[in-house]
Parts: sequence; structure tokens; C-alpha cells
Amino acid sequence: MPYIAPAFQLTAYNCPYCDAYSQMSWNRLYSSGGFGIAYGPVFCATCCHCHKATYWIAEAESSAEAPSSGRMIEPRAVQSPMPHPDMPKDVLADYQEARSISGDSPRGAAALLRLAIQKLCVHLGEKGESLDQDIAQMVIKGLPTEIQQALDIVRVVGNHAVHPGEISSDDVADVASTLFSLVNQIVEERISRPSKIRAVFDSLPEGAKDHIKDRNGKTK
Repeated sequence: MPYIAPAFQLTAYNCPYCDAYSQMSWNRLYSSGGFGIAYGPVFCATCCHCHKATYWIAEAESSAEAPSSGRMIEPRAVQSPMPHPDMPKDVLADYQEARSISGDSPRGAAALLRLAIQKLCVHLGEKGESLDQDIAQMVIKGLPTEIQQALDIVRVVGNHAVHPGEISSDDVADVASTLFSLVNQIVEERISRPSKIRAVFDSLPEGAKDHIKDRNGKTK
């Protein structure tokens, strides 16, 4: 299932605590006294899976009676998926730093994710000096189109995020959570899936593997 980022009054999304896609129970905080109940701008969304609460504040431009927009204030707005478990450590460090600032600085997160995939290319056998050239070399070697496109999306958005006027802050914010998912997809397709296939192939009987090797030699 695709990652669904937390959003104000959304009834279900991926919890920033447990990462599960879960229903959210929303409540508006209030105070009571001699003049009755007074509702404030703070809302609480409780995850029905882990039962932890996130807190949100309504935006000033929203209606006070029925606010339509707000931002997460606790925990700090990490609105992106957890890293793939097979992500290399040096790539993971940049990915986690990008997650930690994604709510406050989508442009900064995009730039860090671009750096992350440049390091990832080294793990995929490329030089890591020019991301554009690394992607080109992988295309020559048979890189699937969807992975090339995922790499180029992160590359282009990450590049333009640090150049004023190329991509607006709002546009970067709109695609920020998608960039995280794309990085995870690249790790899954180029590191995790091949590793799983190799492990199963290595478990085949030696005679069967010898036959496959001979067969492949005859077809060259």
C-alpha cells in the first residue's frame, strides 16, 4: 500500500510513531470554566493502531468554528515514510536527516534526498561523481525505465529545490513525501529484490546450477 502522509483532519494515514496505515480519532481540545466550554485551536489525532497522539494547530486563516487547515506540532512534522530496512548506512543517514526536516523545510529535504541517491549509485556500481552520468551509465546497462524515472525525479527536484525560481516551495512541498517513497522503491528494486533472488538461487542444488551455467554459456 502506498504511503499516506499525515494531514489535518484526515481520517486515516501512516502514523508518524508506528508507521502503520491506521484510522485516526480526532478531538478538539477545549477548556471549561464559569463561562462554559471554550474550544481552542489545538486538535488531537489518536492512532487506532498504537494509540499514540499527534497534536495539530489550526492555521490562522482557517475558520475558527470549523478550521479546514492546520499543521502538526507534536511530534515535529515528520510526514514521510520510514526508510527501507535494506538501505545502506551512509544513504540512511541522509534519508533520516531529510525526514527530520521534511515538515519544516521540504526544499532542504529534497536536496538531502538527492545527495542520498548519489551515494546510493555508488552502492549500485557507479562512480558517484555525477548523478546524471551515473543514471546514464545504468540506463546503458539495462536500468528499468521506472527506476530511471524515479532517480531522475529525485535528482531534478533536489537540484531545483536549491535554485530559487526553478521550482516553487509549494511545488516541492507537494511532492516531498513522494520523493521519500521513490528512494525506498529504488532500494527495494535495485538492492533488496536482487539480494532475495540471489539467496534463493544459491539454495538450488549444485547440479541444477551447473546446468544453468552450461546452458547460459551455450547461448552466448
